[in-house]
Amino acid sequence: MNWQKIEKPETLDEIKRVSEKNPVLIFKHSVTCGISAAVLARLERHWKDEKTTILPYYLDLLRFRDISNQIVSVFGVRHESPQALLIQNGKCVFDASHYDIDFEELVKI
Repeated sequence: MNWQKIEKPETLDEIKRVSEKNPVLIFKHSVTCGISAAVLARLERHWKDEKTTILPYYLDLLRFRDISNQIVSVFGVRHESPQALLIQNGKCVFDASHYDIDFEELVKI
């Protein structure tokens, strides 16, 4: 799994462009939350590049709270943590939080 980090607001424009060709996962992670760490570890353990064309992006919520807030307004999805958003054609087509974040569910969409 090759995470692309979201560290500047312009990356959201990149995600919208990229999602025109491939679905994009935005994973919003709180580095101080045990649940978030467990969900991230489970996602990475089950991720199979050969089973998906989803491109994974990672956001550290504590360092980049302003970008997290921007994600809310750009994609129209209420903030949660941890949270996964699947972006296709510039729009959020699926979101999940906490233990509902599951690789097998993401690839079904």
